Amino acid sequence: MYIKKVLILLLKAIGILILIFFGFILYITIFDYRPDNIEELEVNKPESNIATIKSDTFSFMTWNIGYAGLGAEMDFFYDGGKEVRPSKKMNRKYLNSIEQFIGQQDSVDFFLLQEIDLKARRSHHFNEVQEILDLMKDNYGVFAKNYHCQFVPIPLYGPLGYVKGGMLTFSEYPIAEAIRYAYPLIAPWPNKLFLLDRCFILTRFPLENGKDLVVLNTHNSAYITNKDLREKELQIIKDKMIEEYKKGNYVVAGGDWNANPPAFKPKEGFNGHKFFASQVQMNNNTMPKDWTWAFDPSAPTNRQNYKSFVKGENPTTILDYFIVSPNVELITTKTIDLNFKNSDHNPSYIKIVLRK
Repeated sequence: MYIKKVLILLLKAIGILILIFFGFILYITIFDYRPDNIEELEVNKPESNIATIKSDTFSFMTWNIGYAGLGAEMDFFYDGGKEVRPSKKMNRKYLNSIEQFIGQQDSVDFFLLQEIDLKARRSHHFNEVQEILDLMKDNYGVFAKNYHCQFVPIPLYGPLGYVKGGMLTFSEYPIAEAIRYAYPLIAPWPNKLFLLDRCFILTRFPLENGKDLVVLNTHNSAYITNKDLREKELQIIKDKMIEEYKKGNYVVAGGDWNANPPAFKPKEGFNGHKFFASQVQMNNNTMPKDWTWAFDPSAPTNRQNYKSFVKGENPTTILDYFIVSPNVELITTKTIDLNFKNSDHNPSYIKIVLRK
């Protein structure tokens, strides 16, 4: 009789757990973020009459800020470490330093940021998007979500919880058009419920010569070694870049590509950092030969997070860079080596001039 009661209680407990599990999956499915393939984005300071740009020389900076949660003191569970998020005090310190750095870049015309949060649990519910837009109050900005989940249940010992984050493009020049283009989903249901909905942002800036400067901000998939999936993802942004160039427009695409650029080899001692080649690398056929890959091989833009950062010990590489169309001349490219003080990525900078 006693054993029978224990078995009944055990079966009831298992039944309750099953109901909780499927109830949780149903809840996440109902509130799953499902963006359209193409969506118009809202500009923070919309203007009805966009003045054309007279200048032909521009500077750009791309930076994955790691939601101000992956500074030098941090490791990360998904990369083999143990930490899930920093303390609130450390998170605030990282974010303050990121904002200070951005505020000092007076000569940069266009900023492309990735992994910036909107009141997510992993970043202690700071509204990082609004803080940076407030900081750069004279700039025109546009935000696109690529991660919105009501509750990410991993790791079990300290779940990520509610996540809402994405990408931010801002510039001193008014934005004539801002579009979010979705990348294909990389996982089936239910796994896709807890993963990023990758995308790129296209922003358009009319020029005095009647053409447009088209700027693309991208954050491509990580942890994906399936060649067909990666090529399908890259084909979407590649097609858009070539389409705009064929119209006579000038194209600059930058961001976190999560792959080494083609034929990349570190130079000048990699500024004292330990080098590793990323598992995924672009090849020379990714873009037509007359397009330019703009990156600085003398310093890394990304470090591995299986432990907190120690220069010369953590493997580092280049994942963040630009690709520019043949009618754009590259003047300067530079990795700003911040030694991963406030993010697991370093900023990448270029200066370009438009060819006549």
